[in-house]
Amino acid sequence: MATLTAPTAAEHHDTFPINGTDYIEFYVGNAKQASLYYRAAFGFQLVGYRGPETGVRDRASYLLQQDKIRIVLTTPLGPTGPIAEHIGRHGDGVRDLAFWVDDARDAFAKAIERGAESVHGPEVMADPDGEVVIAAIKTYGDTIHSIIERRNYRGLFLPGFVAVTPAFAPPGVGLKYVDHCVGNVELGKMNFWVDFYARVLGFFNLLTFDDKDINTEYSALMSKVMSNGNGRIKFPINEPAVGKKKSQIEEYLDYYGGPGVQHIAMTTDNIIETVKALRARGVEFNQTPTTYYESLQARVGKIDEPLDTLQELGILVDRDDEGYLLQIFTKLVQDRPTLFFEIIQRKGAKGFGKGNFQALFESIEREQALRGNL
Repeated sequence: MATLTAPTAAEHHDTFPINGTDYIEFYVGNAKQASLYYRAAFGFQLVGYRGPETGVRDRASYLLQQDKIRIVLTTPLGPTGPIAEHIGRHGDGVRDLAFWVDDARDAFAKAIERGAESVHGPEVMADPDGEVVIAAIKTYGDTIHSIIERRNYRGLFLPGFVAVTPAFAPPGVGLKYVDHCVGNVELGKMNFWVDFYARVLGFFNLLTFDDKDINTEYSALMSKVMSNGNGRIKFPINEPAVGKKKSQIEEYLDYYGGPGVQHIAMTTDNIIETVKALRARGVEFNQTPTTYYESLQARVGKIDEPLDTLQELGILVDRDDEGYLLQIFTKLVQDRPTLFFEIIQRKGAKGFGKGNFQALFESIEREQALRGNL
């Protein structure tokens, strides 16, 4: 059975304080076109740009923002180099899950002392608006964690970015901040990365799901959720479990070319209105069988939202000891079966929808079967 780990404050200590997610950077084949998609479909605003016009010769980056969520879309300007190689191996995907800290030099030094592998040490980026200190460490696959200190910076985002105000600026859809980011790793590697986050960053194991919790006749997965002390950073880590056929985690690893970020969960204060807006803009969601809703109220108790609306939109509900949550998962947002998004509204609940994991797993497996990869 899945178990909830609730250690006391004395049992875990963050290696260094993390204020939250600073940004998520994607390496993509065409950032200009990708930025248009995320603006039109998900309601992000294009607020900044860095590229040849700003003195950067090897890449172009578009800064998108909605409330506290910042996404950077970066594309290479030539056929070679690390960005092009990343895209050639993985397709469009997440390169950087960046931490916002108060002291990047101290944070980097402590992470390295505890066994982190360096991408680069602290570097100072400056312009007339001040300076930003950035360091970076490796995590699973080709994913990294940049460590960002911006206490002495008054500018838009980072030196090198300039503000832009495009004519096309569709309204947001109510997305607030990053709730959690899920990584897929190889069979036998989940506990290695759980140990990495515990040993290097001082995170603790918030929840554990095993193959008895999440399975079908054909496949299964195991997952552990790592969290920092203030709960602002949460990283579920999935690995495949042995089954009769290829699991969706194995499919991801095959198409992505190794471990990486599987999905990003973003919060909203009104999931019904957010999902309606996303659907109107062309975002597609995984289908939920009508049988799911027949026993929903018996399972989760009284909720504020009308059941018929939740069923119409395919929104899932789960409850824990502190309240309930509502969540829904998009279909894949690109042709490789790798990345998708989760929309989540928390009404007290601190969990991850344990009661919905099976429904999610089955819906993804149905899509996997349609691709002929089950």
